Amino acid sequence: MNPRPSPPSTTLRGRWLLLACLAWLAVASIVIGLHVAGIPYAYARIINSLNFDRLPMEQVRLLKNLGLTPEFYAAYTVALPVGTMVVFTAIATVIFWRRSEDRMALFAAFMLVVFGGAALTSDVPRAVAAAHPTLWFPVHLFEYLGQVAFVVFFYVFPNGRFVPRLTRWLAIAVALLYVPSIFFPDSSLDLLSGPLFIGFIGSLVRAQVYRYGRVSSPVERQQTKWVVFGVAVAIVGFGLILTLVSLAPSIEPSGPLGEMAASTYVYGFIVLIPLSIGVAILRSGLYDIDVIINRTLVYGSLTATLVVVYFGGIVVLQRVFVLLTGQESTLAVVASTLAIAALFVPLRRRVQAFVDRRFYRRKYDARKTLEAFSAKLRDETDLEALNNELVGVVRETMQPAHVSLWVRPDPTSEGEQAV
Repeated sequence: MNPRPSPPSTTLRGRWLLLACLAWLAVASIVIGLHVAGIPYAYARIINSLNFDRLPMEQVRLLKNLGLTPEFYAAYTVALPVGTMVVFTAIATVIFWRRSEDRMALFAAFMLVVFGGAALTSDVPRAVAAAHPTLWFPVHLFEYLGQVAFVVFFYVFPNGRFVPRLTRWLAIAVALLYVPSIFFPDSSLDLLSGPLFIGFIGSLVRAQVYRYGRVSSPVERQQTKWVVFGVAVAIVGFGLILTLVSLAPSIEPSGPLGEMAASTYVYGFIVLIPLSIGVAILRSGLYDIDVIINRTLVYGSLTATLVVVYFGGIVVLQRVFVLLTGQESTLAVVASTLAIAALFVPLRRRVQAFVDRRFYRRKYDARKTLEAFSAKLRDETDLEALNNELVGVVRETMQPAHVSLWVRPDPTSEGEQAV
């Protein structure tokens, strides 16, 4: 019988390792250089587009009270994407420094540099490209590489192989479709939008789910949880910001201050992506992501529910007061606050129980089994029945391949029998 072939090595050595490291250093240097060169141009462009004199008087008064000037607004607006690029590049550098011999880690470091430094924060490099047309192609080339590398990363993470095999053809399709999207955005060939783009995003999720359920080892599953968790929180947070801006009309015309706050939240969520990837790739002392996911689900759902109850209670009670007395009352706020305080503990328990049942069914069943065994242990007196019960509990909760119980004989009783 022929032995099962071992998977190809994911380690780079010798000449290939040297070439890969030199290529990464060159790419990182170019991306950082384009950002550094683009900072004054991006700053000047924002300054020239600002006109604080046309803002409403209340916004101008608020900006003056906070000490916000057009120069500070322009500097802050440029600092956000530049700071995001620095975070992506710093984490990529740590991965490169510690795991450059691993092909998957090196590709992750490359992806973080070009995606975080050229695709997500392209406004700064594009500013210098607008002033110097000779830089137009390299700026757009690195933006293209960033978009494609991000997609390919989710097709091959965490072991560096395309799983399932269909994903390699999807990666080629994405690479082809991004060419008109980046280099010819206004042409009829730009097809990567709408349902097609959503379909590609769905293929990334499907690939990770397939890999997690059928291919990944326990360590790789932990890595997948970290990356998917970071990206999911970033996407949800970004979606919440867009939802708030669209549903609350007062946010949109809030002027520079509102734009600064929204941009801060957006970039704050974005940096969760490199952080989660860095933890997953380095994975030295990998933390139990299940605890973090559990707490996020519980307290995220709890916070959203309490916010809805709080503001919904205020609106309903205010209408009741208006119907009864003809005017609004602060009692509505007081009553809603007291209701939130009273609902917090029981609602948290219910949400925790629901999350455990829905997403952590095995651990939930194990906890219930142990609680039932603890209650029975207090009343059980038959040693043989207790032994059988203990073996059953261990088999159900721990699910070992084999379980048996050995009870050491009492030496006192043996001595008495010998006499």
